[in-house]
Amino acid sequence: MERTTIDLWVGIFVAIGVASLLGLAMKVGNLTTGNIGETYTVNAAFENIGGLKPRAPIKSAGVVVGRVGGIRFDGKTFEAIVSLNIGKEYRFPTDTFANIYTAGLLGEQYIGLEAGGELENLKNGDKLIYTQDAVVLEKMISQFLYNKAVEPTPPVAAPAVSTKTDGDALTANPLDDLIN
Repeated sequence: MERTTIDLWVGIFVAIGVASLLGLAMKVGNLTTGNIGETYTVNAAFENIGGLKPRAPIKSAGVVVGRVGGIRFDGKTFEAIVSLNIGKEYRFPTDTFANIYTAGLLGEQYIGLEAGGELENLKNGDKLIYTQDAVVLEKMISQFLYNKAVEPTPPVAAPAVSTKTDGDALTANPLDDLIN
């Protein structure tokens, strides 16, 4: 092959590699998914949101029904207030549960909605009452290690006492029997 043909093929592979990296970066940044359309906003308060980010998916039964609109800190209650933008076509009861889950062991975090049983549906500006914080891996590990550190050590077993009698005397040590 000529030198120019080899250079051309190398250039094509480099361009494909750059395009792939760009696509992967957009996928990780949640920039590839289209808008849901018209939404209504519901707020939820969490004590710990872990690594939840704006534009994270909101799922119900595995289906993306919305995106996280924004996250702010409430200085009065010391909680994170998360704005949930849910598609208008998805209606949820007022007693819906909002849980923060992790996709995989170290994957992205998302909000999972579990519908309740109320007849009245959420409206724009409502607040979800039932929430569950994110599970923070570091916190779980430290709790496990702390519990192991304060766990009492098992008692040391007492030496065995021989029940063999040598006339009138009991011997407490089995080695004494071998010597005598």
